[in-house]
Amino acid sequence: MAKRSNKPVDSVDTEALDRPFDPAILKRARKLADKYRIVLETDPHVGYLASALELPNVLADGANPNAAVAAVREALTSAVAYLIESGQSPPLPADEQVRDKQINIRLTETEQRRLKEAAKAHNCSDMSEYVRSRVLS
Repeated sequence: MAKRSNKPVDSVDTEALDRPFDPAILKRARKLADKYRIVLETDPHVGYLASALELPNVLADGANPNAAVAAVREALTSAVAYLIESGQSPPLPADEQVRDKQINIRLTETEQRRLKEAAKAHNCSDMSEYVRSRVLS
């Protein structure tokens, strides 16, 4: 089994996705893609757009949230199957990635207070969780 990493993957040829995959690869891909964190946005033209935090360039749309999520799960499964089949390492699900990088920012006392209040208002355990949820989701 190939070791998965958090490194960006090469682009995926969309024509390569529109074909059957080996059932064992497809099963592995579906199991992994089902763990990906879905990002859902409204769109005035199609209803809803969905992508995944781990593979943000894999997109699907739907008339309602459930349709968009189902469509992006299928698209993610195909993309992950392609990556596995071609020897690339699909990204780990966000919940399985290790947070080992740190950044430091300087804030005024007022900015820090506002950030703490916003984190509390959004039910975040701390400012870091709030910033990750607002910026990276």
